[in-house]
This record gives sequence, C-alpha cells and structure tokens, in this order.
Amino acid sequence: MTDINNKINELIKSNDVVLFMKGSKSFPMCGFSATVAKILNDLNVQFTDVDILKDEELRQAIKQYSDWPTIPQLYIKGEFIGGCDIIKDSYETGELQTLLAA
Repeated sequence: MTDINNKINELIKSNDVVLFMKGSKSFPMCGFSATVAKILNDLNVQFTDVDILKDEELRQAIKQYSDWPTIPQLYIKGEFIGGCDIIKDSYETGELQTLLAA
C-alpha cells in the first residue's frame, strides 16, 4: 500500500465519520461539499473534514481508493457511503440517520 493510501486508511479508521470534500466544513468550496457538510451539521454529527484541494495527490488517490470518481465522499465507521446525491437521498429516507446511530 502506498503512503497516500496508508494516510487515507488511517484517517478512515481513526475517525467515525470522515468527509473528503472541497474546502472545509466551515468554508466549503463547492455546492456538493456544502450540501453534505450542511446535512451532517444539521444532524449534529461530529465529523472530520479533509480538504482535498490542499493536496493534489490525495485528491486523485481518494478517487482510486473508493473507486468513486467524484468529491465529496463520506465514510462512516470505515465504510464508504457515497457522494452528495446518495447522502441526500439517504438523509431524506432516514437511512443516513440509522447508519450514524448504529
């Protein structure tokens, strides 16, 4: 495993909820990242935000790591959940709240 994959793995394993996003939870840099951060904030979820704009290697590596082409990407308890549309849908159905409560 490469160093960058080790870094990603460690972030995901050492934090219950991780959002790889453009910008930060306090200053999202795209609408999709802002939407997911807002959902998590509205649910009062403590989450680790990882700004992929600060590190081009990380930006590319997370897409390969998850086999998912877009950002943001949400991980809950080590499991890849999805991007903005999946998070919005699972929030609206209550599935996201169930995942977070488990």
